[in-house]
Amino acid sequence: MRYFLELSYTGTNYHGWQTQPNAVTVQETIEHALSLLLRSTIKITGAGRTDTGVHARQMFAHFDVEKPINPVDLTYKLNSFLPADIAIQKMLSVTDKAHARFDAIARSYQYFIHRHKNPFLTETSWFLAKDLDVDLMNQAAKILTQYKDFKSFSKTHTDVKTYLCDVRLAEWQIVDNQLVFNITADRFLRNMVRAIVGTLIDVGLHKITIDDFIQIIESRNRSKAGFSVPAKGLFLTEIVYPPQIFTAYGND
Repeated sequence: MRYFLELSYTGTNYHGWQTQPNAVTVQETIEHALSLLLRSTIKITGAGRTDTGVHARQMFAHFDVEKPINPVDLTYKLNSFLPADIAIQKMLSVTDKAHARFDAIARSYQYFIHRHKNPFLTETSWFLAKDLDVDLMNQAAKILTQYKDFKSFSKTHTDVKTYLCDVRLAEWQIVDNQLVFNITADRFLRNMVRAIVGTLIDVGLHKITIDDFIQIIESRNRSKAGFSVPAKGLFLTEIVYPPQIFTAYGND
C-alpha cells in the first residue's frame, strides 16, 4: 500500500529536506518517527529537495507499507512524535505507482522580503532596507514566462539532464508591508528561485536593465546572473497532482 504525506515545516533548524550524513534533515526526522510507530524501517520519497533553511507550507512525500493503515489515527500519532516545526496535515491513499516527485504537475514558491526591521520576521523573511523599483521588477519577472531554458539560474555541477522549465506565473506583490515574489512552474532547478529573485533585485536597484536581464537568461551562464538571496525567505507553497492518482480509501 502506498500513501502520500501532506506536510508543512519551517526549515530554520534543518539542513534541508534530503537525508545526509551528520546533519539533521526533515526527511530523516519523519522517517525516524514513522519507523518507530510502524515498527519497521520506513523510507519516504519527497516531492523535491528544499535547501537548508527553506520552508514549506505544502510538501508531499510518499511511503509504502505492507498492510493498510488508518490514515487519521497515524497522522495524529505521527504529529505527537514529531517536533513542533514539522506538521503532518493529511495522509492520503494513492495508487501503487503514484510518485510524490515525478507525478507532480505544478509547483509554486513564494519569496518574502521586508523593508522595515521586524523582529517577528527574522526567520521567515529577508530584511532588505533599500528602495526597489517594483514595477520594473514585475516587467522583468513576466519575461521569465517567455523562456524555457533556465540554466543561468541553476546551481552549477548538478546532475539534472535538462534545464527546461515551464514557468507559468512570475510576479511581485506587496502584501501586509512585505514584498512577495510568486512563481509557479512544472519543475524547478536547484537554487533557481533564489537566483531569480537575486537577479530581479538587481533590476529593482537599477544595477541591470531589462535588456541585461534578457541577456542573462539567454547566456545560460550562472556567473552572469545575480546572487542567491538568503534561504530563510523562501517557501514552497503548493504542489499539484493529477486527481486520478488518489484513491477513495483514507482520503477524508
